[in-house]
Amino acid sequence: MRSPRRHPLLVPALLCAVAVLAARPTAAEGESGTEPGISAQVARLYEDASVAARQYEAGQQEAEAQRARAQRAEELLARERQDIAVLHDDLGRIARTQYRQGGGLPYTAQLLLADSPEDLMRGQRAVWQADLAVNNAVSKSRRAEARLAADEAKAQAEWQALEQRNGELAEMKRTIQAKLDEARSVLQGQADASVMAGSCRGAVRLDQPEMDATRAWVAPVETYELSASFGSGGERWASRHTGQDFAVPIGTPVRSVGAGRVVKVSCGGAFGIEILVQHPGGYYTQYAHLAAVTVDQGEQVAAGQWIGQSGTTGNSTGPHLHFEVRVTPELGSGIDPVPWLAEHGVQL
Repeated sequence: MRSPRRHPLLVPALLCAVAVLAARPTAAEGESGTEPGISAQVARLYEDASVAARQYEAGQQEAEAQRARAQRAEELLARERQDIAVLHDDLGRIARTQYRQGGGLPYTAQLLLADSPEDLMRGQRAVWQADLAVNNAVSKSRRAEARLAADEAKAQAEWQALEQRNGELAEMKRTIQAKLDEARSVLQGQADASVMAGSCRGAVRLDQPEMDATRAWVAPVETYELSASFGSGGERWASRHTGQDFAVPIGTPVRSVGAGRVVKVSCGGAFGIEILVQHPGGYYTQYAHLAAVTVDQGEQVAAGQWIGQSGTTGNSTGPHLHFEVRVTPELGSGIDPVPWLAEHGVQL
């Protein structure tokens, strides 16, 4: 079952072609029993991919805005073209009128044909006025044509720059995603090997993100889709589903939903790599099918602290986090996590 709510990524106006992260998770010296840096590499690329996605989405939004501006500009340009056409018609009309009124005659011929000095002056005045009108119309037409050409060039340049920038963002997004997919595959392969051997690799130390100290409880993952719910049936489980599944990619940072103490870290059986945290008040939360853990048994954790990375170890058909809330440390004492989180101020 898919969640009716998907937490959206924030879309800040990040339009530069190269993502500069203020802080990137890094591995501590010597990840226990694993290739140095693979968990940290996944975490770093996960953040890079999020930034790239936000940049790309912002670029797409800017493209939509530019399309709207281009449409408005095209409407203005169309009106300018109509104005120029009217100016050209005016020029033709003035030229025809001037010709009919003798404006095209040489001055000597006008002297010979004039009936009186007054007629000559009136004729000359009409010719001067016609010449002035023609000159003004020509100047106005040339200015309008120059303005039209400049506006068309500006609109075309802005559009080409936007298309180039969006292409660069898309390529950056594809490159980071390809690296992330490769790193996730390596991370999951090492996790599967640990589960098959029944030997946990130990905690992988990653730099922690900034945590909101005003929140006592959070969702176990930041961005997700809800999948299998508590109590649902399925051939993968002996009876009913004992927790709430969050569909997330391999390597997604998993957070402790609240402050507590890690009472169990294991890597065998149906849950694969799992963590159990005891919280004040007697409740326990379980995080299963992980690819890596970032805490040790007995360690105190804070709300929102990264305690592991999601995976698909154990009895799992795809990448996700299996999350349980229990009243005892033992399997079978679980309660529905969704209303329990809601009671603690976390709406999924």
